Amino acid sequence: MKNNNILNNGIPISVSLNSALEAENFEPQKANNKKRLLTISALTFLVAIAISFIAKVLVALIDLFTNISFYGKFSIEHSSPANNTLGIFVILIPAAGGIIVGLMALYGSKAIRGHGIPEAMEQILTNKSRIRPSITYLKPVSAAISIGTGGPFGAEGPIIATGGALGSTIGQLLRISHHERKILLAAGATAGMSAIFGSPIAAIFLAIELLLFEFSPRSIIPVSIACITGAAGHHLLFGQDPVFAMPFIEVSNNYGLASYSVIGVIIGLLSALVTKAVYFIEDAFEKLPIHWMWWPAIGGIAVGIVGYFAPRTLGVGYDNITDILSGTVPLKVILFLCILKFVSWAIALGSGTSGGTLAPLLTIGGATGALLGLGILHFFPGCGLTIPLAALVGMSAMFAGASRALLTSIIFAVETTAQSNALLPLLSACIASYFVSFFLMQNTIMTEKIARRGVKTPDSYEPDILEAITVEQMMNENETFLSEENTIREVVEWLNTNAYTANYFLVVNNEGLLKGFISTASLFSNNHSPENKIGSLNVLKPVTISTLNSLRFAVGVMAREGVDVLPVTADEDKNQLAGVLSYKDIISAYRKNSEEHEKNAPHISIKRKRLKIMVRGQQLMEFVRIKKS
Repeated sequence: MKNNNILNNGIPISVSLNSALEAENFEPQKANNKKRLLTISALTFLVAIAISFIAKVLVALIDLFTNISFYGKFSIEHSSPANNTLGIFVILIPAAGGIIVGLMALYGSKAIRGHGIPEAMEQILTNKSRIRPSITYLKPVSAAISIGTGGPFGAEGPIIATGGALGSTIGQLLRISHHERKILLAAGATAGMSAIFGSPIAAIFLAIELLLFEFSPRSIIPVSIACITGAAGHHLLFGQDPVFAMPFIEVSNNYGLASYSVIGVIIGLLSALVTKAVYFIEDAFEKLPIHWMWWPAIGGIAVGIVGYFAPRTLGVGYDNITDILSGTVPLKVILFLCILKFVSWAIALGSGTSGGTLAPLLTIGGATGALLGLGILHFFPGCGLTIPLAALVGMSAMFAGASRALLTSIIFAVETTAQSNALLPLLSACIASYFVSFFLMQNTIMTEKIARRGVKTPDSYEPDILEAITVEQMMNENETFLSEENTIREVVEWLNTNAYTANYFLVVNNEGLLKGFISTASLFSNNHSPENKIGSLNVLKPVTISTLNSLRFAVGVMAREGVDVLPVTADEDKNQLAGVLSYKDIISAYRKNSEEHEKNAPHISIKRKRLKIMVRGQQLMEFVRIKKS
């Protein structure tokens, strides 16, 4: 006889009749989940509309501060800092911007520092997706000042942080779960990216790879709606042309694919060096004997000095990316953008100012790819490689290696250039870069900062094993139950002669239908006559689940009701007892899954057990009768 000895802190499992969750409530629960999904989807739609207009405002603010800082005019017309005529005084502009950002961080919120995505990841993983509402306006304003005064960043990092803050704020105002708040955060962040670049598919993959850490309908549907809405906002507010226009790309031959793969390997090595250099500089700032508020100003001086010698390193630099992808930029300019843009960006980012990583990485990667392409063509002129595609491959491979957001990097390059023929070269190069990065770096440019704070970032997306296993596969059918016809005397005598250690019994009638449960303490109570039948005692109806429910659903019921064991009823008859599921059985499912993985066989083989029922009268499945003394 095998018994499930399940205790809840030494107390018999407790059941509340009012809160009992029966198996028949499973379908209503699923229907309720779908209603919640509709609600969250509607909220993400509204968030995406709002963040689309915020993205437009952010870009306008960047242009405004650029015009004020470098040209002395009050205008939101697009202009580049590269054309300024300030001479050596240009060094003071980024430093002044750094001072303002430092003051905003000190007296506003320190959370505006950094490049957005790591901060959003940290709040998801450690703070139940709660971001201070003030970030919704402090981040875009601080980023606009930082970039508008020459900071070598893109607008995508700040808008991702702003969108995440907006989604999180709405989630905090409403009565929703922290998982739903995570969806709103991710939806706001990726809708911002989609609004800036018009890349909804890449934004969805960004959510999966860097924010959600899951792939399920409850998260993908709302986030996808937000990203599509953000793309519509981009078309409305910024136009429908590709963000990075470039010459038409022909289909690559095998020699070309091999060349792009080599570029991917080299850039994978460089992405690791870039990541380590950024955090080396950040560590150097940590050792400075001055308050961190002044660090952005120091970084701004470095940005200004580099900008004096290479003006094209100042500001957002989306124009630089387009020029590199055109394949017509002089070699000297490409070298400047490759080396000096990296120096300027790494120092500025390490100083803790407000900015982003995507545009600088794309610029550095694109310039590096173009340089490598020129080198390969010099030695192998007939390899089928083209400079524009080499630049695009380098741009995408740099982001794939530094962030390890593989699918995001590939799809982003295709969406922002409208070059579908580049898909295969991008895939080969990004896989190569990702492969090298994976072996060289434990963390990425997105996760290193929070990893140093002890935050573990998920790096795999496996399906929930509990969702794939039914209760019927793992329930225990070798359980002892009482018949309601047994007397207290019969049961007590049986307990005195058998090694039964559980502190409760499940009670059934002669047809095997579940009646409820009773504690062993009640059987030894002096308040009942020994000749009383079990059915006459206070038998409480327990929480039950169906054989067809998943183990994940069972865990949810256990957590919600505060129980460690659940009776299982047959799906076709809700009163027909089929077995018992305990937390030990669920742990066993994990153990069996691990064993099967080691054997390279994903199928879990469950050995069925027989159901033993103590009854008085007729035999059911396997008869275990208590004889009268």
